Amino acid sequence: MSQMIATSPRTAVICGISGQDGSYLAQLLLTKGYRVIGTARDPQMSSFANLHRLGIFDQVTLAHMAINDYRSVLQVLLRYEPAEVYNLAGQSSVGLSFDQPVETFESICIGTLNLLEVIRILNRNIRFYNASSGECFGDTGSSPADE
Repeated sequence: MSQMIATSPRTAVICGISGQDGSYLAQLLLTKGYRVIGTARDPQMSSFANLHRLGIFDQVTLAHMAINDYRSVLQVLLRYEPAEVYNLAGQSSVGLSFDQPVETFESICIGTLNLLEVIRILNRNIRFYNASSGECFGDTGSSPADE
């Protein structure tokens, strides 16, 4: 069995940091002493209104990364050596998923595959969280959704 390479302790990459969940996760991790790297397809063009509203914009390092581009993912994970990666970047609008099916597929399937493959290839001890949609369960009524 090959030996895993260590990662930077307490460094987290959040894919999808500009959204509601990404910004609140960034706030939580910052309070726990993490160095937070937030990714966006085009950080110069995004407003990051949620990060500004929470007062944490200046505490987060922003990086360009398109999760549907393997090289982009590889470059960010090589550069920042995170201990944790949170994927919140998948397209989550049901309406948009019908209007933009290719972008939806790429952001959810190809993006997740790229993140997992880069983590595997780097052979680092990186914890990975992949957000998914509760929509995959359909209407469960008042019952909780599970596997």
